Amino acid sequence: MNIILIEDDNLLGSGVKTGLEHFGYSVNWCTTARQGELAIEQQTPNLVILDLGLPDMDGLTLLKRIRKNYADLAVIILTARDMLDDKLKGFNLGADDYLTKPFDMPELEARIRVLLKRKLGVVDNNIVVGNVCLDLAQRRLQVKDELIDLSKREFDLLVYLFENKNRVLSRCQLEQHAYAENEEPESNALEVHVHKLRKKLGNNAAIKTIRGVGYMLNTDALL
Repeated sequence: MNIILIEDDNLLGSGVKTGLEHFGYSVNWCTTARQGELAIEQQTPNLVILDLGLPDMDGLTLLKRIRKNYADLAVIILTARDMLDDKLKGFNLGADDYLTKPFDMPELEARIRVLLKRKLGVVDNNIVVGNVCLDLAQRRLQVKDELIDLSKREFDLLVYLFENKNRVLSRCQLEQHAYAENEEPESNALEVHVHKLRKKLGNNAAIKTIRGVGYMLNTDALL
């Protein structure tokens, strides 16, 4: 899971990044609103953790900009502003959760886990979209009533596509997710995996090719 942390306090930002990486998350830490905005454009994260007291822009203003362009992106506000009016403003502008400082790292991680499960449609360790169920524990795919085995690489790619459903993922992002740093994929390996996944999903439109950019899981084709 990819998280962008937008927090200008060096001590807190470093601590949150280290703590979340210990839980297995990939964290890109930004110290300004502008850095965070650019990172969201480039990275397509699963979740944003947003401080409100940023040096170059109020966090609520950034939240409005995020919601304008990324309606489904999960956002947790992490701030020292603990007044009810501030919390209401945050929720009214589209925050999914609001946690005030000081906080405990296990509580932040628990809120992230619950929020991401809700956003991804995870029920009992399954991601379900239409007639497709991706079993995260058994690492297998079920389409309607048919159980389909996946290779490790196919499973990892499909989970990443499901995590970022209806978002365009670049070829580089997909290859980085599916291959270790010391592995060099063959030139057409990604296309082969996508072709096989389309067949296993039973619908060529389920994974759309965005010419010159990459691929996108089209959930409308799975309904």
